[in-house]
Amino acid sequence: MSNEHAEDVKQDVEVEVVKAHEEVVEEEVGQVALDVLEEAENVFVIAPIAGVNQEDIDISLNKTVLTIKGSRTKPEEYHMEGIKMRNSECFWGKFARNIILPENLALNKIKAYMENNLLVVTIPKLRFDSRTIKINNVEGKVE
Repeated sequence: MSNEHAEDVKQDVEVEVVKAHEEVVEEEVGQVALDVLEEAENVFVIAPIAGVNQEDIDISLNKTVLTIKGSRTKPEEYHMEGIKMRNSECFWGKFARNIILPENLALNKIKAYMENNLLVVTIPKLRFDSRTIKINNVEGKVE
């Protein structure tokens, strides 16, 4: 395109941005640390999740994305009068973590359990039987 035509096409367009709500508060969401292990038969997702009841953890699957989410509530000691925070490393509040899984898994057979604050999700791999295929001779010609 020549410069003459580019200038003809070029236009200034004003866009008005309107805020729906003046005070938008973004809630901080923490991430869960986890390990993904693989063996011949299964894939394991292991996440240490201390301070959370099993009932407060939600595990969901959307296509090949596994999501672990929940909420960790501060213990009563944090709310006592006269408490000073000397060091802060623990995350309190909502947490979530997405894991993209390989496609060769039996996603309809996922199992999860929690023991001693350790969440273990077991996902079996799909099994394909191997077999020998015999090649048959074709006699005659089909026209």
